[in-house]
Amino acid sequence: MRTWSFWIILGADILLVIAAHLLAYGIRFDFVLGERWWGQIWAVLPWLLPMKIAVFYFFGLYRGMWRYASLTDLLNISKAVVVSSLLAMGVLLLLYRFEGFSRSVFVLDAVFTFLLVGGLRVGVRLVYQHFSSGYSLARGQGPALTRRKSLLIIGAGDAAEKLAREIFDNRALPYLIKGFLDDHPTKIGRMIHGIPILGPIADLNRWLAQTAAREVLIAIPSAGRDQMSRIVEICRESGAVFKILPGLGEIISDKVSIKAIRDVAYNDLLGRPPVRLDLHKIEDILSGQTVLVTGGGGSIGSELCRQILRFKPGKLILFDAGEENLYRIEMEVLHEIGFRDYVTVLGKVQDRELLNHVFQQHQPTVVFHAAAYKHVPLVEENPWEGVYNNIFATKRLMEVALAHKVARFILVSTDKAVRPTNVMGASKRMTEIIMQAYCHQAASAASAASAPPRFMAVRFGNVLGSSGSVIPLFKRQIEMGGPVTVTHPDMTRYFMNISEAAQLILQAATMGANGEIFILEMGTPVRIGQMARDLIRLSGKEPDTEIEIKHIGLRPGEKMHEELITEGEGIVSTEHEKIMVLRGGGSSLAKLREPLDRLKRYAGRHDAAGIKAELKKIIPEYTPRPDNEHS
Repeated sequence: MRTWSFWIILGADILLVIAAHLLAYGIRFDFVLGERWWGQIWAVLPWLLPMKIAVFYFFGLYRGMWRYASLTDLLNISKAVVVSSLLAMGVLLLLYRFEGFSRSVFVLDAVFTFLLVGGLRVGVRLVYQHFSSGYSLARGQGPALTRRKSLLIIGAGDAAEKLAREIFDNRALPYLIKGFLDDHPTKIGRMIHGIPILGPIADLNRWLAQTAAREVLIAIPSAGRDQMSRIVEICRESGAVFKILPGLGEIISDKVSIKAIRDVAYNDLLGRPPVRLDLHKIEDILSGQTVLVTGGGGSIGSELCRQILRFKPGKLILFDAGEENLYRIEMEVLHEIGFRDYVTVLGKVQDRELLNHVFQQHQPTVVFHAAAYKHVPLVEENPWEGVYNNIFATKRLMEVALAHKVARFILVSTDKAVRPTNVMGASKRMTEIIMQAYCHQAASAASAASAPPRFMAVRFGNVLGSSGSVIPLFKRQIEMGGPVTVTHPDMTRYFMNISEAAQLILQAATMGANGEIFILEMGTPVRIGQMARDLIRLSGKEPDTEIEIKHIGLRPGEKMHEELITEGEGIVSTEHEKIMVLRGGGSSLAKLREPLDRLKRYAGRHDAAGIKAELKKIIPEYTPRPDNEHS
């Protein structure tokens, strides 16, 4: 059953199509229409009118809500007009060979039809916006003006335009836009939806005073690190409340929304560009598959789950040893994402019987192994747990995965596996070696009829907001008034966003075939001391004066600068600009058997020195720091 608005628009279109045809004849013949031309009009309109309306209906012109008319709707109107006009001229050509008919009349008819039909839609939207309280309030009108927050928007690009349009269209939003600021000289003085682009960003203080704006919104999702740092510093010095629209990497499908506005966080200062993904390749390996994520409740594992669910897996198995983490991701998957074909497994990867049960019952085809102990000082003080959890649990998982013929196994590794100076890094390097050994064994055992499983590792640095990240510690220390404890003023680390890391892991999973170690491009290393200062300033405080920064020295197992590759490893690029690869290598399982048996005995006796000595034999580049040898 059609609504009254449908019949109104349909009736209006009928009148406009008639008017366009009459206007075309009038313009062509100077509004002097003799009997001949009126005869043509009455001969053509009876079939031209229903034909045009039918074409309009085919192109969806009566399915839209015209209060939200957009460029896409105008494009559909133009297509419908062109098609209907060509059909009309084709009919005239077949019936009359166009003899006695003016071709220019039908060209003018098409132009006027587009202008009148398109103008009606645009007019409906403008009228609706004019009488919408949200639109009028955004321009300083309406009874609720005093409840609105005066706002300056930094940026005058696509994100700022979409944001302004949403504020205009939504009467419930508590914002009143006073103007835009942008450094692009050709934009200054122009307008977006009737709101002026006032001047450069550096003049923020001046425009805050002139417009009486109380808040500032940063809407430049593509800003680099240096540009964002400068903008944040200008906003901070102005004393106004400032917030940010997140980077494009955090906005799925590039949908800019007012709901995404939040306080400026440290990851905004990283300035990393959005990740380019080959969505079709990722969909090919995940869509309809049963996917197992170990450590599914952790920082990396949970983000992997969120990203995997974008590609519609058949079933998702959430495996985690932590009850609270597992419950949290389960509630998010069920209630926020709305995915119901999942299984929660509470247990440890060391439990071989549990692994066999899970694989037999659910038959996962893709495995992401993100479960691991990652805290360097804790593992350094308890190395046997690093051996059990990181090395032997991973080995068991690989054995069970091979026995049940999984298609892909992706090991989440770390940059601390490169020339490790701590047990955690050495244990992760050991898992890479074991992964390659199993991969070679599977490849040699595979028959011509069955492809071997694809084993691979993905190595990257620190992720912001992870459970082991230094940022939560710094934030707590700042909230308590300091001091902020930094190990060394010159220590550097690589950082990336959690969502970026998870997306690149999925992309790397499409590339692996035979024991590769993929390395994610981490950008420029960040000084931890500078990070602490940036976080203090983001909190509205001044480092050294209001919040003390205290240097406490390196902790057990830490090194000054992390690396992503070892010299001579033979890194090569891939088709993705942010992913590199180390191909092949590794020992055979036969050569690893005895060293692994000794490592297990040392772990069973809680012999830290024996564990480190054995790891040193297997991994020559492992160089424990002297102050950790005795632990």
